[in-house]
Amino acid sequence: MTPTATTTAASTAPATPAATTATTASGPAPAARFTERYLLDPAVNADPYGYLNALRDHAPVHWSPMHRAWLVTGHEQVMRCLRDPAVSADRVRPLMDAVPQGARDDAERAFAILSRWMVFNDPPQHRRLRQVFQEQFAARAVARYGAFTERATRAMLNRRAAPGRSGDIAADIARPLPALVFARWLGVPQAHAPSFWYWNARVGDLVLGAAQEEREYRTSLQSLVSLEDYLAGLVAERRAEPKDDLISSVLAGGRIGDGVSEEEFVGMLTQMAFAGGETTSNLIANTLLALLRRPDQLRAVREEPELVAAAVEETLRLDGPSKMSIRTAARDTGLDGHTLRAGDRIFLVTAAANRDPARFPDPDAFDLRRTGGTHLGFGFGAHFCIGAALARLVACAVVGVLVRDYPDLRLDGTRHTWQLSLLNRSLTALPVRY
Repeated sequence: MTPTATTTAASTAPATPAATTATTASGPAPAARFTERYLLDPAVNADPYGYLNALRDHAPVHWSPMHRAWLVTGHEQVMRCLRDPAVSADRVRPLMDAVPQGARDDAERAFAILSRWMVFNDPPQHRRLRQVFQEQFAARAVARYGAFTERATRAMLNRRAAPGRSGDIAADIARPLPALVFARWLGVPQAHAPSFWYWNARVGDLVLGAAQEEREYRTSLQSLVSLEDYLAGLVAERRAEPKDDLISSVLAGGRIGDGVSEEEFVGMLTQMAFAGGETTSNLIANTLLALLRRPDQLRAVREEPELVAAAVEETLRLDGPSKMSIRTAARDTGLDGHTLRAGDRIFLVTAAANRDPARFPDPDAFDLRRTGGTHLGFGFGAHFCIGAALARLVACAVVGVLVRDYPDLRLDGTRHTWQLSLLNRSLTALPVRY
């Protein structure tokens, strides 16, 4: 649920592609030439894994003139970066630099809000901010939403997914259901949901790089400010009249105003609001696509419902909702014989690391019985996604209901399109017959 990185398409404009030939200690080897490709090339975006496998096999740590960044694709190397304090998560400045000059007047407060997102902070600041929410995001705390999520899933599908009719899983359930669950958990009244989710979508345009023109930037920046103003008001209401929701629970813990200021708390709530639906929506759709493309695996899940959780985990590894996270070298640091200089951008390509044959046997196979190997679908270490337990709960509930209650569920067509994104792995639609 937590966005792990940000960039913009403009910040990775392609230069002249580089081509290199593999070498051995005795001289050039007769290996096929490796030609770098732009990661936002539509063909690479649609099916990135063949190219990412080739890139990892060519060099698990590779300087890309095209992207002006280090591309780290090996599992071991990504893990080392995620543990290295010299590899920084502070990436607000590059976002600010991408804003067109004409929109800068709107940007100061918006980027002050982003600077309070824990995902953009390094330890010890990150740890101080994260501890405020640690208890509320624990698996035992979110488990009480399981029954509600299943009921809401069935109610939503009963309205939108009559057996035998055509539909779109992304629009019918994968997008709206996580938004519904998260709004209830956060404490957003149903009447406020349309404005709340509009602001979130526009914040996503900014943080995920979809905003390109000055008008789009202005809308996104203003939406972030509006979202903070709204959540500040909601915090004030919950101080006066607590309810059964996340904000009331954190306030009752007594840390706001002590270890963390109220301004920091509200700023972090804007991150929670933004991240609450996107990752889970993509995880639901990608898991169902994986199963519907593999009738034998779908049949196994129907015969053994406890395998739903395994299907979600294998999707996180094989075709998860996040392709990479972006970091910056805070100081010179070494990695696999390379020197990453202070200020260098680093793309931690988890989509490649999660298919590293050095870590996962038969890594390109979707295997519900897979054991061993730590996938990086939710990150690792200090920045492991704080919302992972809630995302897993919602994804398992939705996938489980669809698999059990819709025995004739099948894909409606074989071609699928993906949103153009450096970071996210997100279907534009998932047409099915219910």
